[in-house]
Amino acid sequence: MTFQPGSDLDADTVQERVDAAIEDNDVVLFMKGNRLMPQCGYSQRALELISQYVEDFETVDVLPAVDEFRDALEAHSGWETTPQTFVDGEFIGGSDILAELDERGELEAKLTVE
Repeated sequence: MTFQPGSDLDADTVQERVDAAIEDNDVVLFMKGNRLMPQCGYSQRALELISQYVEDFETVDVLPAVDEFRDALEAHSGWETTPQTFVDGEFIGGSDILAELDERGELEAKLTVE
């Protein structure tokens, strides 16, 4: 799923894409930027934490429509900030929560979907 910068993404389109990404992927990270070029430290940290345990996961760049993604994600998680990680349709958290889970040795189990 690739979103091009400058694209005209309205709120309904973004909501549909968020819903589909969460439903269709075992692990999905909504982040600023992409795997090759994270655009903020928190997104890079979340990407690195997930990548330790899961090779195949989806990333979605929220930058083309930040406000619309913020609203769509908040409807799922109750959070308006990014990055946000969902596993098997369940909101796990942002980079700080991923780091806490990793420190406690629980992140791999959270990210591994049966």
